[in-house]
Amino acid sequence: MQRGLVALAKYVLISDLTLMYDYRDFPLLDFLPCAPSGSVPGAIYNFLKGSASPPLPNGEAKYAPYSVRKIEAALLTRNKPEDVAVPHPDYIEQFIKDDTEVIGVSTMDPLGIAPLTMSYEVLFATHSSPWVRREWEALIHRINLARRGKKAKLIVGGPGVWEFTILPEELTKEGIDYAFQGESEDVIPYLFEQVAQDKLDPNMFYQGYASFDDNFRMIFKPDGRFITRRPGGRRFPRLEDIPNIVRPSMKSMVESMRGCGVGCDFCEVTLRPLRYYPVEKIEQEVEVNVKYGGFTNAWIHSDEIFAYKHGPLFKPNEEALIELFSRVMSIPGVTESNPTHGRISIPAAYPELISKLSEIMRAGPSNWIGIQVGLETGSDRLAKIHMPNKTLPLRIGPDGSWADIVWEGVHNMTLYYWRPAFTVQVGQSDETPEDNWETVALINRLSNSEAGGRPFEFTVTPMLNVPLGVIKSQSFNPAMLDESQLAVYYASYRHLAKMAKRDAVRDSKGNFIARMGTAGIISFGGWVMMKVVESICKKRGVDIEKVKRYGLESSSTSVAVPVPA
Repeated sequence: MQRGLVALAKYVLISDLTLMYDYRDFPLLDFLPCAPSGSVPGAIYNFLKGSASPPLPNGEAKYAPYSVRKIEAALLTRNKPEDVAVPHPDYIEQFIKDDTEVIGVSTMDPLGIAPLTMSYEVLFATHSSPWVRREWEALIHRINLARRGKKAKLIVGGPGVWEFTILPEELTKEGIDYAFQGESEDVIPYLFEQVAQDKLDPNMFYQGYASFDDNFRMIFKPDGRFITRRPGGRRFPRLEDIPNIVRPSMKSMVESMRGCGVGCDFCEVTLRPLRYYPVEKIEQEVEVNVKYGGFTNAWIHSDEIFAYKHGPLFKPNEEALIELFSRVMSIPGVTESNPTHGRISIPAAYPELISKLSEIMRAGPSNWIGIQVGLETGSDRLAKIHMPNKTLPLRIGPDGSWADIVWEGVHNMTLYYWRPAFTVQVGQSDETPEDNWETVALINRLSNSEAGGRPFEFTVTPMLNVPLGVIKSQSFNPAMLDESQLAVYYASYRHLAKMAKRDAVRDSKGNFIARMGTAGIISFGGWVMMKVVESICKKRGVDIEKVKRYGLESSSTSVAVPVPA
């Protein structure tokens, strides 16, 4: 079909293509690009990733990742609508014109060295590029071909920019002019103007990047390939300087807050100041997704939803949370909603809050509320060292062990139709084999528990902390994983296989043939993944039968976690 494409857009915004697919709307399939391309055949990958939304008549994307929509909205504060374009993946080249000044690309894991992606590479001892890197390199190649002989500058940004600070030579290799680091809504119009003119204002921007020393303190390193906000100046946009999106975001995502404040020592998010969106601002963005995107759901993003306007000792603000989700669900056209991230201690300590939120969000057997939860470990000792506030307002000891708190949280979530997607870490500093076996015991205990006559609903994904030196040298292999760490992997994927077999048909979307195809591949893929990990474990001398039964013979299947006063 011939399309009347937008001409002469000064600024073209493009997303990492792996963030543009629908992954057949199946839980956790969004992580598919993390898999090594040598382990997941192209035909399977291309089927499971689904498709991007159809383009608008002018060739732009109907939906784009929330981060891209925020940058688009910020640019429109100083530019005309025709000056800013967000092309559909099929029409990128047709938007890069002779008069295009800046091409901005948002990315999550461009080099394939994020924790989950590296976990697969280490486990499988493969040097085949993960799909996320293959897609990134193909995208940048397309962009560079399209801008050859033109004046357009190429700048990348987003959460994945930290990877270029580890491997800065990749910027030169890929022909990228600059990588911008940090939040940018209040400064992005000036950044694009100055990049186009090859003249950065040193009172606003610094040519270099922020990093962290061994004590997790921020330091700045000069490097002409990077741009960040000026040290000593405002490091983050104020709430009033963050514009609302004006066009629909992927999966109807909107923000409710920025920052976290919980203070885990492995997480950079905790360094960002807390900023809570007023409910009116959240409503306005949801309405954009409903009106222009045709969505009936609202995906409420935060790094810690239960910290939204929280009280002392991170006691949840029940009134604020109930108002938030009640107002969202009352928007005409919205029939479903769920948060993106939250900690497990709140469902453990406040089951009545979860019950009320479930009623508001209409949770039930055909509408499970998915939420990502950083479980991180089953060890009391590691929890106290690395994330002492994650249990608040409960405390390890007086209110039970970390495993007790987690068990009670999953019990209450299952009871009220919430499904947490857990991540656990191996390779943390100060870690011992005993810590990892405690994680195995917790996974097994959860996997064999029930609530209200239903088996506990959860997934668990192990991630390896790979030292930066190993990433640079690419000297990773399964020998990096000791017996206890491999045991965590096996316990995790054994449970995942159980979940895939049990829930694949129920959770698949689309017509009958698509549902059966997706469910069959996911169920079989879960079993294959478990058997592959099992084979690796056996070769490394792991006692598989020990892993299967570890923690089950001595643990109770129920606990009593008190509600804080």
